[in-house]
This record gives sequence, structure tokens and C-alpha cells, in this order.
Amino acid sequence: MNEARVRRWLLLSVVLNVFLAGGVAGGAVRWWLTERGLSERVAATTSTEPPRGLRYAADELSAEQRRSFRVGLRDARRAAAAPIQVAREGRQEVLRLMREPELDAGAVTQALARTREADMATRARFEISVVDFARTLSPAERQTFASGLARRTAQPADAGASRP
Repeated sequence: MNEARVRRWLLLSVVLNVFLAGGVAGGAVRWWLTERGLSERVAATTSTEPPRGLRYAADELSAEQRRSFRVGLRDARRAAAAPIQVAREGRQEVLRLMREPELDAGAVTQALARTREADMATRARFEISVVDFARTLSPAERQTFASGLARRTAQPADAGASRP
């Protein structure tokens, strides 16, 4: 082999090795950042703040009572399936109407009214379910349940700060 050919092969080898080393280093950095981001998200979700939501309101009651409460909520959700669907469709209709070139305020108002009515029907079903469950509790258990409701359904302190 002549000297020019060896130099070309050597240069090609150096370029290929630099490319491969850069790819491996870039992949390692990307993996590290992804893993670091994942661990930060996991740490954020495992905070000491208790879970929120109506389904957790009975957490301090007995296992049988918690199960009974969750079954009641599930049944209420199933019974409210039609109003939930009407409300979802109403919100989609409002968005569709808002995107129209000409705003039909009357149609938007009517869609909002239908949505509000369906939302209120859904809320009423859940409230009735909660009251029915509370009727089965002793006064001390009702006190514990009320505390759970207050804790689980309250807005976090900073929730209003992010809203316009």
C-alpha cells in the first residue's frame, strides 16, 4: 500500500471513531437526563401530601366502609353515565361554536346551559350517594368521614395562584 492510501484509511478511521464516540456520549447524556427527569417526577408524586379527590374521603374508615363508599361512588358514576356524556358533548359543542368564523352567542349560551344542567345532574347523583353512605355511619364515623371530605376535596393553597 502506498502512503496516500494509508492516510485516507487512517483519516476515515478517525472520523468514524469520532462519530461513534460522539453518538455514544450523546446517548449516555440523553439517557442520564431522562432518568434524572424520571426520578425527579417520581419524587414529586411521592410527596407527603395526601391524595385528593372524593374517593379518598373514606380512607380513615374501616376497610369494609371504604369499600362500601367506593362501590356507592362507582354506582353513582354508572347511573350518571348519560349526563356525563351529555356534558362532554356540550363542552365539545361549545368549543366547535367558538371556532366558527361568526360567533352565534345564542347557540353558545344554549350549549353552555345544556352542559351546566348535565353537570348539575351528575353532581346531584354523587351528592346523593355521599349522603346515602353517611346515613349508614355512626356519629363518630360521620365526624371522621366529614374530616376526610374536608381534607380530600379542599383546593391546595397554590391552586388559585395559577388560575387567571
